[in-house]
Amino acid sequence: MLIAFNKPFGVLSQFTDKGTAGSKRPTLSDYIDVPGVYPAGRLDKDSEGLLLLTDDGRLQARIADPKHRLEKTYWAQVEGEPDEAALEAFRTGLTLKDGPTRPARIARMEAPPGLWERDPPIRYRKSVPDCWLEIGLREGKNRQVRRMTAAIGHPTLRLIRAAIGDWTLTGLAPGEWREVPVSGS
Repeated sequence: MLIAFNKPFGVLSQFTDKGTAGSKRPTLSDYIDVPGVYPAGRLDKDSEGLLLLTDDGRLQARIADPKHRLEKTYWAQVEGEPDEAALEAFRTGLTLKDGPTRPARIARMEAPPGLWERDPPIRYRKSVPDCWLEIGLREGKNRQVRRMTAAIGHPTLRLIRAAIGDWTLTGLAPGEWREVPVSGS
C-alpha cells in the first residue's frame, strides 16, 4: 500500500509527538488512521506538501534513500528575486556547512496554481519582493532547500514539496490523503 498525503504546515512527519511533556503538536495520526504505514522520508514541520507513506519496507527505502536518486520537486517562495548567477550556482552545486550539494534543477515560476492559504500566513513585507522557484533535488540533506536558498542570499519563506518522482500533490487539499499506485516512480 502507498499513500500520498498533503502534509499541512506545522504537522510533524511522525505518528506520535515525542516532544516536551504536555505539548500536543499535530502529527500524522491526526489525519491518517491506517495501521502499519510509515513515512517514506520526512518533511519538516515548517514545510508543507507531499509525504508518501507505505507498509512496504523495501518501497520505503527506495523512495527515501538518496542513493536511488528519486527526484523530489519543491516549490519555494523566497525573499527577493534571485538573478541568473544565483540560479546557476544552484544548478552547479553549492557548498554548505556539511559539504557540497549535488547540482539541482531550479527555475523561476509563477505562484503555483490553486495554491491554498497557509495557516499561519507568511509575513508579508511591502518593501521586500518575493518570488517562487521550482527546485528539483536528488539528495536529502537536512533542511537542504532552505539552506541552499539562504546560501544564494534568498531565504525561504514558504516551502511545499510538490512531487516525489512521478507522485504528485495534484488533487489533494492540505490534510487530505489517498492511496496511489506503487508504479509512480
